[in-house]
Amino acid sequence: MQTATPAARKMPRPRADALRNRERIVTAAREMFVEFGPEVPLDEIARRAGVGNATVYRNFPDRDALVREVVCSVMDRTVRAAEQALNESGDAFEALERFAHTAADERISALCPMVSSTFDRNHPDLEDARRRAERLVAQLMDRAKAAGQLRADVEYGDLMVGVAQLSRPPAGTGCLNADRFVHRHLQLFLDGMRAPAPTVLPGTAVTVEDLRR
Repeated sequence: MQTATPAARKMPRPRADALRNRERIVTAAREMFVEFGPEVPLDEIARRAGVGNATVYRNFPDRDALVREVVCSVMDRTVRAAEQALNESGDAFEALERFAHTAADERISALCPMVSSTFDRNHPDLEDARRRAERLVAQLMDRAKAAGQLRADVEYGDLMVGVAQLSRPPAGTGCLNADRFVHRHLQLFLDGMRAPAPTVLPGTAVTVEDLRR
């Protein structure tokens, strides 16, 4: 007599409303990390997301889990923007500019407070996303340098630190008010990266290794 093989159990797929709530939490957290830093109270994030505290903790058991999800989300968006820019034909510096403005819109400045955070920056998910972003952005910059359009004395860190700082509201100012000036000031910064360079920059180029220290 043959014994019937039990059918493999299928894991239930998350409901659409549960997925929407998770995305709302991550979006709210990304915005509030930019405005107030990663120590913003989780109940404030829940309030902005329009969900209850229990929903936040059901998706993210602690602050580190939420911070990590926000960082991965921002890095993934940055990767997609870099991939799209690399796939574009035409002017290499214009592609770099489009990437930088998109990165600003994606709130890459949310990554700034994470540098001093106590969460695990060497988590495998973070390492993978970070390395992909570094590789793609470096390719964008190398292409612009090869075309003679990007000054030779700048590196990955110079671009990314500049974009992050310019897309983060100054302390004590309203985020929505500061948003009005982001792309104007970012373009001024990008124009300063064009070759030929009219001046010599103080110090040395900021590399990937500098950012990891």
